[in-house]
Amino acid sequence: MTQRVLIAADKFKGSLTAVEVAERVTAGLRRIVPGADVEALPVADGGDGTVAAAVAAGFERHERQVAGPLGQEVTAAFALRGGTAVVEMAEASGLQRLPRGVFAPLTASTYGSGELLRAALDAGARTIVFGVGGSATTDGGAGMLSALGARFLDADGGPVPPGGGGLADLARADLSGLDPRLSTVDLVLASDVDNPLTGPKGAPAVYGPQKGASPDDVELLDAALAHFAKVLETEVGPRAAEYAVAPGAGAAGGIGYGALLLGARFRAGIEVMLDVLGFAPALERASLVITGEGSLDEQTLHGKAPAGVAAAARAAGKEVVAVCGRLALPPAALGRAGIRRAYPLTEIEPDVVRCIAEAGPILERVAEQIARDFLA
Repeated sequence: MTQRVLIAADKFKGSLTAVEVAERVTAGLRRIVPGADVEALPVADGGDGTVAAAVAAGFERHERQVAGPLGQEVTAAFALRGGTAVVEMAEASGLQRLPRGVFAPLTASTYGSGELLRAALDAGARTIVFGVGGSATTDGGAGMLSALGARFLDADGGPVPPGGGGLADLARADLSGLDPRLSTVDLVLASDVDNPLTGPKGAPAVYGPQKGASPDDVELLDAALAHFAKVLETEVGPRAAEYAVAPGAGAAGGIGYGALLLGARFRAGIEVMLDVLGFAPALERASLVITGEGSLDEQTLHGKAPAGVAAAARAAGKEVVAVCGRLALPPAALGRAGIRRAYPLTEIEPDVVRCIAEAGPILERVAEQIARDFLA
C-alpha cells in the first residue's frame, strides 16, 4: 500500500518560509521515492507567516496600504475565503516592519493592525481569525483600537502619543466611536502565548526586551499598560480589569488585551489555524505526517505549530516525524509530544551559520533520509 505523506511544518525563521520547507521536503522525498504521494499543508501558529499559510491553503491574498509600527506606510496583506478572513498583526506591526537595527519599544504602534481588521470588515468578513505574534509593539492594542474608532485622550483633551509610552499620559478613553460591525463579527484571537497584560509574566516584562526595551523601559511600559487598563475601567466597567488578567491579554505587546475588549475569544493559535486550513481532512488522508520548525525546543511544547500538529496526528493514530534546524529536546520529550523522531539539519551540517545559509539543500538531504527510513 502506498504511503501518503502530509507535510505540515511551520517556517524555519530566518531561512525558509513554511511553503519553502514543504517544497524542499517534497523534493527530497521524491528523490528517493519518485512516485511518493505527498500533500503539503504549510502551517502557522498565529505569528508571522500566518497569512502566507492561509494563502497556500487556498485563501485569496488581499493587500492594503496601512501604517507600519512607526507610522510609515507599508503594504500589508490579509487572507480571505468565503466569509472568513485571516489577519496577521505582524503584517502591519511586526518587528520585520522596523528598519534594520531600529527598535522603538515606547513609541511603536498597532494602528496598522487596526486598519487591516477594518479592511477585512470592508471585504465582507463575518469571521476574523486575528493571528498575533512577532510584534514590534507594546501598546496594549491602543493603536489598533484607535484605527477602529476609539479615542485616547490626555488631560487637555488631545490624543495621547502613539505607543505604550504615550499611555502614561492617558486621562480619558472613549470607545463610543468603535466600528459597529465589530459587534456582529466573530473575532478569534489566535496566539501561542497566554500571558496576562502586566506584572512579572506580562507583556512588557516577558517580551519587552525582545523589542529593545531596557529595564527602565519595561518598568515604564508595565506602569503605562496598568494605567491604560485602569482608565478603561471607567469607560467599560469591571471587565476591563478582568480582561487584563485573562489568558492572551499580553500577547503581542498587549494587542490581545485590545482584541478582548472588542469581544474576541481567545484560542491557541495552532488549533485555530489547523481548523481554518483544513488540517483534519488532510490528516485523514495521510499515513505519515512530517511537521517541524526552525528550532525544536522547550518552547515548541507550549503551543507552537509542531506540537499542535503532532497532538492532532497522535489522536488520529498517525505516525509523526519532525524536521528542524536545531534540536534541543531529548527523545523522551519528543515521544511525549507524539513525535517519533526528529531530523535536525545540524545532524548533516554541524556549522549553524552554514546550516542557516544553506537550509534548503540541507533540508532536502534530511528528507531523503526520512524517505529511506519510512517510505523506501
